[in-house]
Amino acid sequence: MNAEQLYYHLSLVLIPHIGDVHISILLEHFKDPKQIFQAKRKELEAVNGIGRVRANAINTFNQFDLVERELEFIEKNKIRVLVKTASNYPCKLKEYQDAPHVLFFKGTAELNACKIVSIIGTRSPTKYGKELVVELMRTLKEMKILVVSGLAYGIDTIVHKESLNVELPTLGVLGHGLDQIYPRVNRSLAIDMLQNGGLITEFMSNTKPEKQNFPLRNRIVSGIADAVIVVESGEKGGSLITANMANAYNKDVFAFPGRSIDSQSRGCNELIKSQRALLINDGNDFLTFMNWQLGASKKSTVQPYLFHAFTEEEHSLLHLFEGGKTLSIDQIHQLSNMKPTQVPLILLSLEMKGVIKILPGKIYAAAGL
Repeated sequence: MNAEQLYYHLSLVLIPHIGDVHISILLEHFKDPKQIFQAKRKELEAVNGIGRVRANAINTFNQFDLVERELEFIEKNKIRVLVKTASNYPCKLKEYQDAPHVLFFKGTAELNACKIVSIIGTRSPTKYGKELVVELMRTLKEMKILVVSGLAYGIDTIVHKESLNVELPTLGVLGHGLDQIYPRVNRSLAIDMLQNGGLITEFMSNTKPEKQNFPLRNRIVSGIADAVIVVESGEKGGSLITANMANAYNKDVFAFPGRSIDSQSRGCNELIKSQRALLINDGNDFLTFMNWQLGASKKSTVQPYLFHAFTEEEHSLLHLFEGGKTLSIDQIHQLSNMKPTQVPLILLSLEMKGVIKILPGKIYAAAGL
């Protein structure tokens, strides 16, 4: 990406009334970000989902001085800018239309690591919650996993510290610009993370850690990872928002159970009770569910087929899982070209025959995996 393209990509982010979904729609239509600013209002209005107000916001945008200031900050601090249309953008986050159009990253982490887990929880953990994190990190340390959290008080801070203690790279997702650290008490921790992990945000410099930024931050925490683990959580809060986002993204969600009388465990218990998260007791449970154990290998999906008689429709769906593929129900609908009412019945039949299984996040896979 050349300097001019980056300039206009950053400009898009600053336009009032234009969000990440709108930017995706505009770039599908115009391809080059500069063309969006050169387009006439009627042409912009004609783009589906844009309309008069947003078209006018684009035509009247004049805050290019903020873009120039941000580019100076980026160059001075050696920050990597990841644009959603570029190949270096985190691939596990990229597929979602509401993913941030631009990310700012500083550090050493491999953002497209094979195994990424986000671990989150309450800002007021109990001794039990702290012990869970310590045990979890000890279990994960041999697995070359990138550990993600939000650098907030409580469980997030413990997750980052314990990751570094066992030499696992850890990524902090911020609700503000890279010119500051919040909470300030985590400044030295954040500096250490730059050497083995890093910091990432969708917010430009001089963006303060305001309350409305953190729910936005949480979609990165959930979207960038393969799975989300909730250690402790109350009945409300950011951890539950992140878990719900992860479910919406079809990510695997796990939670540690706690006593019913413990307020910090009520959120986790409710996630498990409502089947929005799978119960795990320790790190080994998590690795087993994810098939991430040392020496684990993907098995052929063909062998189970030899022991059953299948209908033509069942054979058709089984072939979709060849090569170890995992698929959501929506993907199966799209690939099979069957009637929507047929697919669930056929999947149920295959599940009863033991040749496919449901994974966390309502994902289907061959039973041999």
